[in-house]
Amino acid sequence: MTKKIYIGNLPFETTEDRVRQLLAPYGAVQSVAMIRDRDSGRFRGFCFVEMDEGAANKAIAGLKGKKVDGRKIKVNEARRSKNQRQHQSNKNNNRRSDDSIPLHERTARGGYGAHDEGGYPHSGGMRGRREWKREKNRDGDSKFPHSGGSRFNR
Repeated sequence: MTKKIYIGNLPFETTEDRVRQLLAPYGAVQSVAMIRDRDSGRFRGFCFVEMDEGAANKAIAGLKGKKVDGRKIKVNEARRSKNQRQHQSNKNNNRRSDDSIPLHERTARGGYGAHDEGGYPHSGGMRGRREWKREKNRDGDSKFPHSGGSRFNR
């Protein structure tokens, strides 16, 4: 199984070959990701390296505090960034049991002036109330599920 390690506080002139040479005594390096500045393309002073788990543990123990070109480097197991953790958390929280059904059908809510099967407005405004009153007067009974006491039943 592979393990990703973080190597920080490297000199800006460091190359991928130099990182591979630095880690060669501890085991085979599978990949090196040299992090560069988006605008200038200059190396930012840290990288991520993938190695076998045993070799990575040896490298972390052996390189902690070692000086490379006059700079004391930092070496530890790579962790996910805050943004990645937040994204994963949001991804898990947003899962529904049946995402194939549109949200408005799952929640039984409609838009402005929408009616569900019972014919009750969710947000129809005054126009919806007047239409109900007309329907009530025409049919002689209320469209509301309760027996009375509503200001709309007058």
